[in-house]
Amino acid sequence: MNLLTFQHFKDKLPYMRSLLGELVNIESPSVDKTAVDRLALRIIQELEMLGGAISIYPQEQAGSNILCRWGSGPEGILILLHMDTVYELGTLARRPLQEVDGKLYGPGVLDMKASMALLFGVLREFQQQNVWPARPVTALFTSDEETGSHTSRALIESEARRAGVVFCLEPALANGALKTARKGTGEIELFVKGVAAHAGVNHEQGRNAIEELAHHILAVQLLTDYSRGTTVNVGVVSGGTRSNVVPFEASARVDLRVSSLEEFDRLQDWVKYRQPVIPGTTLLASIQLNRPPMPRDETMQHTFNKARSIAAGSGLDLSEGSTGGGSDANFVAPLGVPVLDGLGAVGDGAHSEREHIVIESLPQRATMLSALMLNW
Repeated sequence: MNLLTFQHFKDKLPYMRSLLGELVNIESPSVDKTAVDRLALRIIQELEMLGGAISIYPQEQAGSNILCRWGSGPEGILILLHMDTVYELGTLARRPLQEVDGKLYGPGVLDMKASMALLFGVLREFQQQNVWPARPVTALFTSDEETGSHTSRALIESEARRAGVVFCLEPALANGALKTARKGTGEIELFVKGVAAHAGVNHEQGRNAIEELAHHILAVQLLTDYSRGTTVNVGVVSGGTRSNVVPFEASARVDLRVSSLEEFDRLQDWVKYRQPVIPGTTLLASIQLNRPPMPRDETMQHTFNKARSIAAGSGLDLSEGSTGGGSDANFVAPLGVPVLDGLGAVGDGAHSEREHIVIESLPQRATMLSALMLNW
């Protein structure tokens, strides 16, 4: 078995820690193309020093997607990362990067700038030790994962189809476990039209759109079925203009999470056959699945078992778990390509002011990633 030891990557920790600080200090909210492209330029600098073939995929609205290849041919290793974060520009001024009790706090530090620092630490060590995976390696840095991967999905899927295995460097579960099952994610939209009227003069002539919407809000919430791994959450509601007007329009946006496509079919049927309750109102309901489920099927079980065997050769004991969140690995699983997710740093609090990584997890995860890349 071809191995680099934990000590190799412990020696690399100062480099990874320093680079991570740089990356966090380049804010990169998904909705700000200029900001994400600024981070992409810094990533390209690191890639250039590693001698790969770099391709840039510009986007009109989102930031550019960056791809780098080492070697060529089929059955390679595809590594997925994303550059964007959920934090608006200026968050760093309010919550600067800080180290407390062995943890590094900052916007985007866990999800997923630590993963980029970790990967570059591994690739640099490969370069300096003159070792390299036998399979060709492709690293894809996308710009819009946090908003649904709309500009990058086709590229992710086309590259995954060429690969023998895909490593997604999303953060690990809080206990360090890999993510071998993810729910599919999507949205239901409800739009109601009623009849406007004066709330005091001719109330009886109105048809209250908010009242109509309320019937459907309660009904859609009941679609949640924990035993099937399905959750439905009305997250945004709007409607009306002022209290003395019977509201003409109202709408709701509903998050959905499903563990199987059969459950999505059930929700689709609800949307398809939903009818207005109050005479004189109209209802427009739509549903879409942004990310398909990533089930712990036979392929996933085999992939995890192989990874666990390889990691054991480096003295690491891998564990696994599931999550309700989605990632770009969700796009890979339906293709039948082996995929492992949650290979990034260990920490907690993603998307919140508590977001942090455990600094000592960086060399541990780098050792694991190195072993998987060299021995797959």
